[in-house]
Amino acid sequence: MRVVTLIKGDGIGPSIMDAAVKVIDASGAKIQWEEAYAGLAAFEKFGNPLPDETLASFDKTRLAFKGPLTTVVGSGFRSINVALRQQYDLYANVRPAKSWAGIKTRYEEVDIVIVRENTEGLYAGLEHYLTPKKDIAESLAVVTRTASERIVHYAFQYACDNQRKKVTVCHKANILKYTQGLFLNVAREVAALYPDIEFDEKIVDAACMHMVMNPQQFDVVVTTNMFGDILSDLTAGLVGGLGLIPGANIGADAALFEAVHGSAPDITGQNLANPTAVIMAGAMMLNHIGEHDAANSVINAVEKVVNEGIYVTPDLNVNSKAGTIEMGDAIVRAMA
Repeated sequence: MRVVTLIKGDGIGPSIMDAAVKVIDASGAKIQWEEAYAGLAAFEKFGNPLPDETLASFDKTRLAFKGPLTTVVGSGFRSINVALRQQYDLYANVRPAKSWAGIKTRYEEVDIVIVRENTEGLYAGLEHYLTPKKDIAESLAVVTRTASERIVHYAFQYACDNQRKKVTVCHKANILKYTQGLFLNVAREVAALYPDIEFDEKIVDAACMHMVMNPQQFDVVVTTNMFGDILSDLTAGLVGGLGLIPGANIGADAALFEAVHGSAPDITGQNLANPTAVIMAGAMMLNHIGEHDAANSVINAVEKVVNEGIYVTPDLNVNSKAGTIEMGDAIVRAMA
């Protein structure tokens, strides 16, 4: 039995997480949930958006399943998600974007995995004002050989483990010759250790253009923190939006799985939120802990329900009368 820290989150978080927990429980996976709090719900309950009790649970389980969070302004954290990634050195952010047969988009047969360095770059939080008037601000981007090596190794090993054929590094080394140049040079060195995987380089702005012109040319993409944040939203748009995109944050001895969309307070409590992303994140978690049969059961059931388009939320089918609860129940039935 694997104990998992369960953070339901804010806004639509509790409703989509309840659906996801029901699906995962029905998959046959040996999971025991330990509920904890973060975000606005934690601030209201404990006066802290990331309470010690939550950190203690994650310290013990080293595995968390999380809904979307609302970051409290002025609470001491720029982002609770960033704080968790840095606290537990969850250095690899993995976001797969794959076409769905039942979702009509501009593209077909898209299957891209963004592997994003998760701990440094411009998101390291090294920023300050340069004048007392606070009219000039400065941010420092940190890129290290150690972090670059491990994220590129992760991307290539992911490709090997998942029968992927190509890794593309996205960079801006033509302009940022030191920080991005270091990342690119390290990527070239690591790529040479994986001769069976095709290696490609793209300047990030050109990569954006190529993704919307011919996304099928991409397979696994590895990049730095901010570029990965942007590119993963772009790839989500290629396949139907953030409501379909799961996310994993992987470290050497801890991992956190989540939906990558926001807490959507405007539809909280209306049974309208699409649980697909967080349920697919749950499937990623099951694969991570070796529950492969359960993960495949969840993935197949979600694909069946989404592609049929009957018991789905209105964002996937405007004529649907189903909501979050009904969609979750349909996925459970599909697993049977």
